[in-house]
Amino acid sequence: MTAMTSEELGISTPAEKAAAARRRDASKRVRWVRDKLTSTSGTPAFDYELLRQFAQNRQSASVAILLLIATVGFLSGLWTGVVLAGAWTLAVTGIHTIVTAQCRKFLNEAPGRVNIARWRARLVILDLCFGIAWMSNVVAVVRVDEGASTFILFVMLLVVAVSSMLASSLPLAMFAATAPVTIAVALDFALRGGMHNFILAAMTVTAQAYFTMLARRLYSTTLATLEARAEKDALIGELEQAKSISDEARRRAESANVSKSRFLAQMSHELRTPLNAILGFSEVMKSEVFGPHAVPTYKEYASDIHNSGVHLLNLINEILDLSRIEAGRYELNEEAVDLAQVVNDCHRLLQLRAHNRGIAIHEAFEPELPRLWADERACRQICLNLLSNAIKFTPQGGEIWLKVGWTAAGGQYMSVKDNGPGIPDDEIPIVLASFGQGTNAIKSAEQGTGLGLPIAKNLIDLHGGTFTLKSKLRFGTEVIVTFQPERVMSALGPFEEPSPPLQPGQDQPGMARDRARQRAAG
Repeated sequence: MTAMTSEELGISTPAEKAAAARRRDASKRVRWVRDKLTSTSGTPAFDYELLRQFAQNRQSASVAILLLIATVGFLSGLWTGVVLAGAWTLAVTGIHTIVTAQCRKFLNEAPGRVNIARWRARLVILDLCFGIAWMSNVVAVVRVDEGASTFILFVMLLVVAVSSMLASSLPLAMFAATAPVTIAVALDFALRGGMHNFILAAMTVTAQAYFTMLARRLYSTTLATLEARAEKDALIGELEQAKSISDEARRRAESANVSKSRFLAQMSHELRTPLNAILGFSEVMKSEVFGPHAVPTYKEYASDIHNSGVHLLNLINEILDLSRIEAGRYELNEEAVDLAQVVNDCHRLLQLRAHNRGIAIHEAFEPELPRLWADERACRQICLNLLSNAIKFTPQGGEIWLKVGWTAAGGQYMSVKDNGPGIPDDEIPIVLASFGQGTNAIKSAEQGTGLGLPIAKNLIDLHGGTFTLKSKLRFGTEVIVTFQPERVMSALGPFEEPSPPLQPGQDQPGMARDRARQRAAG
């Protein structure tokens, strides 16, 4: 028994373990993002991101809010006095400091340990206190001077606008911070009476509704952005997972291909050794080298053994050629090749076989074709495979046309056309696949391996050419292979050595002779 390899025992290499770990991480990220798309609170599971954005907005605008508090406190002092305005300013500044500190604490806390409901309630309550503090300023100013309607309306609009921008990611907090001020100002205008005050009260409520709608629109935009980012992350995770699976499948396919190539190489050696003996001895027995057989049937058996051995050897060679091509180990031995001569040689090799079946082969070669830079053995194998298929499936008395010529782009082509039964359109991909056989091949008494066309197609692909199969039922089949113009070795003109440079006062070659002729003629 041979020793088992690490792959057969299932032992992974460090690179494979790392790839497996990356796949597990990608799967976790995908599950995490998909879980976020389901919410228990009505919001698409982005509560933490929304709270985090709220806290970041409040923290980033901390200095601007302090300046706003100081400005409003200074202006309020014109009505309420320095002591009351200063006390209000300190109180609002303290609330703002607490809000900023809580936001900083929330941002510093680990995402997995955050209690979303508790933090949301805490921030909403703090904003409510902030709004009540602003309301107290409006009430204090109104008590001192009822004519300060312009100032209180300005304070209300300012508070509502700032809160709408900063607390748009948490609509409840925005409403808690603005509603007390709006209610206080609207009630003040409504209680005063008069058309003018009623209009101002209506404008106050309208402004609150407008900024609330604006905050709601900003909230929807933020939510859509978070959803798009989550979907993008999910897509990236799925792509990474798909790529990991694809890489793993490709690695396994490459490993299986290498194992197949090794198996075929070993089996070809093991099979060819007894095949040589079978072919040699069966040839001797078939030819009756040591005398005639006592029973004539033995000669027929020896002929059958020899033909079967030849068929098996050809099958082994075709499988090895196809495996080398698929593994990328088939190396082209490129040289100058006369394509018409190669096709003509193949015609002569199979002429007897076609004659025995009553098939006529016609040649149509364009004259004076330049040589191709290609692998002669590969070109010969392509032609032999195509011509053998044509002879095999063309009925007795049929015709085959061999053509070699120029393509429209300046390359060269080879065509093999027959008037056989043809191939259905749905079976063309089958016959071009390895070991694929159509219904005509299955019904034929002379069945093949289904490797002739795939080998020919792969060989022309190695040359960078094209393989085209055209077929129509009851009209025949035509296979055209083309070589690119870059492989055509066009003839070059004669090389002329450059003349040496002329010295000062020296005539060009032939000029002195021309002048002498002119003087003689004169």
